[in-house]
Amino acid sequence: MSQFVFETDLNSIIKLDAPITNAPLARWQRKAKEGGSTSGNTSANSSIISPMKASNRSYGPSKTPSKIPGKTGHKMQGTPSKAGVDRFISSRNSMQMDVASFLLSKENEPTEDSPTKKEQQKAWAMNLNGFDVEEAKILRLGGKLQNAPEGYQNNLKVLYSQLKSTPGSSKKVGRYIPSMPDRILDAPEIRNDYYLNLIDWSSQNILAVALSDSVYLWNYISGEIVLLMQMEHSEDYISSVSWIKEGNYLAVGTSNSEVQLWDVQQQKCLRNMVSHLSRVGALSWNNHILSSGSRTGHIHHHDVRVAEHHVATLEGHTQEVSGLKWSPDGRYLAGGGNDNLVNVWPAVQGDSGEFSPVQTFTQHLAAVKAVAWCPWQSNVLATGGGTNDRHIRIWNVCSGACLNAIDTHSQVCSILWSSNYRELISGHGFAQNLLVVWKYPTMAKVTELKGHTVRVLSLAMSPDGSRVVSASADVTLRLWKCIEMDPVKKKEKEKAASNKSIIHQSI
Repeated sequence: MSQFVFETDLNSIIKLDAPITNAPLARWQRKAKEGGSTSGNTSANSSIISPMKASNRSYGPSKTPSKIPGKTGHKMQGTPSKAGVDRFISSRNSMQMDVASFLLSKENEPTEDSPTKKEQQKAWAMNLNGFDVEEAKILRLGGKLQNAPEGYQNNLKVLYSQLKSTPGSSKKVGRYIPSMPDRILDAPEIRNDYYLNLIDWSSQNILAVALSDSVYLWNYISGEIVLLMQMEHSEDYISSVSWIKEGNYLAVGTSNSEVQLWDVQQQKCLRNMVSHLSRVGALSWNNHILSSGSRTGHIHHHDVRVAEHHVATLEGHTQEVSGLKWSPDGRYLAGGGNDNLVNVWPAVQGDSGEFSPVQTFTQHLAAVKAVAWCPWQSNVLATGGGTNDRHIRIWNVCSGACLNAIDTHSQVCSILWSSNYRELISGHGFAQNLLVVWKYPTMAKVTELKGHTVRVLSLAMSPDGSRVVSASADVTLRLWKCIEMDPVKKKEKEKAASNKSIIHQSI
């Protein structure tokens, strides 16, 4: 029954041709009533005013006004001046208002899209975004993070990765090491002999190179080349060169068992020290003490300040001494020989009055020429073996332990420690003929420097520690910027050195 009552009320609301009860008078009717119109008009108006007598009204032509406003210049008395200005709003109860509101909202609701159109929108969303937008959750209150669908690629992430990997990025990925040499110099008639040490770089930035029977000096800054000395007999040759720490004196070992001391500025031989019985293939300085190793396996200490220069003899090798190096603190002397041994001697004599090795390393299986001390750990020594060994070994000379051993797969001819980075550089012969930069202490390869066509005989480092020169049997010298210091660190180091010198001068 309630449904029928609802329908009846609804029909009564939306029916417009029935007489409207309880309606207020229109403005033109109120004016006609107030203006005292004629009795005919008044009676006509009164018939219209009385809504309760709506059943006696007739809408025939006799009741139609004789003159229509707007068609002639006359107006019907009591008609509104403007059509449509007044509007009528009937009074309705609350239920009727709720029904009308429901109907209006129902009319204004958009029509539902067809399934075909929804499918198209979903397909467009999948193509543009990679996922369905309606199913995606922007925020999540709990649980694990949702992973993107397989194969989805975030465009913003790709853009960020590309910007991050550009050369202009603020983050520096790693140190740049040029793979090509900075400079190549000719070294004609350089001797292809594994056991000789034919180049050395001074603290005054002068490179000494032994070419057969002559010693040449090359100034790195000015590029000037000077012939320092030449052997008297053509069958003799230079077997080793070594600069003193100050860089003003050069020691020269010869094939006729001599050790010469030269003043570079005066280009004059100061003295000729003879004590060996065979060629001198290795030299090393410790302040005023010059140590020399010969083919007989003996190592001699020369005090260059006194007339009787030969002050000590070290016996530990049975074959030629090919590598010789004092530690930075001057406490130990390391020597490698053709007998596959590495001996470490102290700087002072023992209780017996003789020099005896504190350590003897026998693990190498070939001749040991590459010998180098770590600049920041005075008790750490690096050595390299020849063709039958091919290993770089790191030693603790205090405990005698082998800290690391790396198979380089190539003959090790020379080793240098970097003073700018915790790295070391090795020069190799058969069969790769290259230079390798190693990270210490992991001994991971940083880079390989290729260019020489024959084995690398010797290496030397510039005084600032930024460059390495390699001498090869292909009669060339190549300069490499493999350990150049970062400009920021270089400025900090120079500033610290200047402050240190100022403090020293004030003291």
